[in-house]
Amino acid sequence: MIDSLDALPLFAPPSVAAVSDNSHSVSVRKQTFAEDVRNFDGFGKRSAAFEEGGVPYIVNEFWTAAQRQAHSIHEVSYRACFKPQLPGFFISRLTAPGEWVYDPFMGRGTTPVETHLLGRKPAGNDINPLSVLLTRPRLRPVSVEAIETALAAIDWDDGDEEAPDLLAFYSERTLRRILALKKWLANKAPLDKTPDPVTDWIRMVAINRLTGHSPGFFSVYTLPPNQAVSVQSQLKINEKRAQTPPDRDVARLILKKSRALLSSGAPAPARDMLFSTAPADRTPDIPTGSVALVVTSPPFLDIVQYRDDNWLRCWFAGIDVDAVAIAQHRTESAWASMVRNVLSELARVVRPGGHVAFEVGEVRKGRVLLERLVWNAAEGLPFDRLFVMVNSQAFTKTANCWGVGNNKGGTNTNRIVVFRRRE
Repeated sequence: MIDSLDALPLFAPPSVAAVSDNSHSVSVRKQTFAEDVRNFDGFGKRSAAFEEGGVPYIVNEFWTAAQRQAHSIHEVSYRACFKPQLPGFFISRLTAPGEWVYDPFMGRGTTPVETHLLGRKPAGNDINPLSVLLTRPRLRPVSVEAIETALAAIDWDDGDEEAPDLLAFYSERTLRRILALKKWLANKAPLDKTPDPVTDWIRMVAINRLTGHSPGFFSVYTLPPNQAVSVQSQLKINEKRAQTPPDRDVARLILKKSRALLSSGAPAPARDMLFSTAPADRTPDIPTGSVALVVTSPPFLDIVQYRDDNWLRCWFAGIDVDAVAIAQHRTESAWASMVRNVLSELARVVRPGGHVAFEVGEVRKGRVLLERLVWNAAEGLPFDRLFVMVNSQAFTKTANCWGVGNNKGGTNTNRIVVFRRRE
């Protein structure tokens, strides 16, 4: 254990290319990583450093709190996801082009996508196969013209599945089109095979247009798109708002969202990528000693109900959500045990000299300091525990949607425990 901030090892790989926080322009940094973090003043403030509970902290605004400042291809909704600038901060400073960067809890795929944008090799894992469906297409982007051609070939009246409960979200005509698209995807893109990039892309976009709170989604007004409410809850929303699901042009909305995702320009397809669908502490598909950097964020205790939030997306994709063993840790000890097991697996896959950036947020109104649990969970593993970075962030759009004021609830800071794999 490191007893004081002044004693922190100043590790950095040689010839690391660093990327500015507001662009992808590359410049060479001569500072080591720990010095860079301590001296960071990209937003006009120098870092504050202190020790608390035996853990060294470095606090600053390390990346922007503004919305939609990253590449447009990141704009895929998912519950409790972090900003692309978070993995970008570490990828640009702790890896070289061509090295592997990994996220064992990849969710919507923010870390793999940003990894590819920064010229590194993306690897990811999630126990829910939905994550691969959300991530892989954005590493193999396609043209809007190709999407339009594929959509024109679909028989939009070929939806023969019975799903009357979903009329709480969709008009009869819209639901028929969604069911036709679901059938077309099941035939062209079975889950046990890697489909062609165009079909893969269409499925990813459709998954993200299923429900939401604007006319850009297939549904009537409902909660923001990172959480699908139950049918019973949607019926109550409809009654309260006196609303009826309108007809939506499914193909047009897929094209509109595709143009938005590609508005920053389509990245070149990734030459190398590696995905796993497994518990994060048992990932044999990730080779031993292959990873230069891990940037990840696990579920925060039982705060987010990923199974319930994604039930409609899983239904559309043909995933049996009841068969996905998404863990819910209700106690601190159970959560810390999970983290210990995951860190043990990361000690296997991370190369000597590689790093882990393990992000957590505030839970139980700040009464539970998850970063302390992560710090302690690494005791005895072959990691040097460097410090906890606290990115102090301002009010966010998502918090606004939920009526949560800044520093009043939800996650107001990113807290990243930084480790280095011993040689």
